[in-house]
Amino acid sequence: MNPSPRTPLVDSSLAALVKGYTWLPERRRRSTGPLVRARLMGQHTVALWGPEAVRFFYDERHVERANALPGPVLSTLFGHGAVHTLDGPAHRVRKELFLSLLTGPQAVAGLVERVAEAWDAAVESWPDRRSVVLFDEASRVLALGVCRWAGIPLDEATAVDTARDMVAMVDGFATPGPRHWRARRARSRSEAWLAGLVRDVREGAATTPAGSPLDVVVRHLDADGLPLDPHTAAVELLNIVRPTVAVCWFVTYAGHALRLRPDVRERLAEDDPEYAVAFAHELRRFYPFAPFVGGLAVTDLEWRGEPIPAGAMVLLDLYGQNHDPELWDLPYTFEPQRFLERPPQRDDLVPQGGGDRAAGHRCPGEDVTVALLRALGPRLARLTYDVPAQDLRIPLTRMPARVRSGFVMESVRVPTRVHASG
Repeated sequence: MNPSPRTPLVDSSLAALVKGYTWLPERRRRSTGPLVRARLMGQHTVALWGPEAVRFFYDERHVERANALPGPVLSTLFGHGAVHTLDGPAHRVRKELFLSLLTGPQAVAGLVERVAEAWDAAVESWPDRRSVVLFDEASRVLALGVCRWAGIPLDEATAVDTARDMVAMVDGFATPGPRHWRARRARSRSEAWLAGLVRDVREGAATTPAGSPLDVVVRHLDADGLPLDPHTAAVELLNIVRPTVAVCWFVTYAGHALRLRPDVRERLAEDDPEYAVAFAHELRRFYPFAPFVGGLAVTDLEWRGEPIPAGAMVLLDLYGQNHDPELWDLPYTFEPQRFLERPPQRDDLVPQGGGDRAAGHRCPGEDVTVALLRALGPRLARLTYDVPAQDLRIPLTRMPARVRSGFVMESVRVPTRVHASG
């Protein structure tokens, strides 16, 4: 192996925050080698991309995640003690909990049915309103649906506040300042609420349907053979509820895409499940969500002849890979048809990370995300509405990015066949 390289002198943390999703792709274009070197938060950092890099990154002999997540991210997005902080047997046992709940046709269908019911009920009231902000409505519908499916008590009156807290956790994880502190407060409230619910179920003061996610989390035994403490149980319940509510980002992107592509909207409105799935995949590829994921080099490594010193931060460029012209024809064109012609390969399409879902850190909720978008995308396409003048820009300097206006709809008309696709 080549001698360990020196850590770059100039720290790029501020540049990464300011440039957002474009930071790594710009560094890649200026790089002549197979990786990018940088200093982030004072630490030697390398960035990789491509399907082979995905497999390298998610190999636990190369990169560990347990100690890689910064405290601010744990205090907002994932929670301390979450499955994302584990490696090895502890990670596999905890991950199995999520796989049992979030994968498989029956589990996914149950969640989608609840969310679709909440959506169909919500849209009936939209014609009576002057305007509807799609981002806000989608987050509330998703919160209602996932909590009802999970066995977590949530009514219409509290759904708005719950959805707001789930959104805040996602919206504030990658930025300093007010958004970050809102995210911390939202997590504290949510963890306290769900930890109390876990204690109530264990003590018999509350009930939940047998086999519901709340019931499964309450009864789960970790790798040490012990049940999760109430705080950790709350953290993992939030790691089911929060990502589901975060699908509101993609629902809003769906409104954005259908505005730009009336031809796609017309086709999506038809009862074509394969096209609806292709549309969901293209939303996740084309629009910005996670910029990159990171871990720590377990030992001295080598990537295509370039040394990576032990302890270095290793980044996998998700946004850049999803727009890599070597992987995607016309990567900056929104075209669902591409996924009808070639289904997504596991380590090519990585909007929520990559690798093996069962053993690695790949998001176990990908099936849920695709299924929800498959159900809600055609429903949205079949609505008739006006799009007033508004700011529909999606700044790539903001992490996580989102449609600035939230996508405002006016004069919504609901077709009689609103329930046709699900």
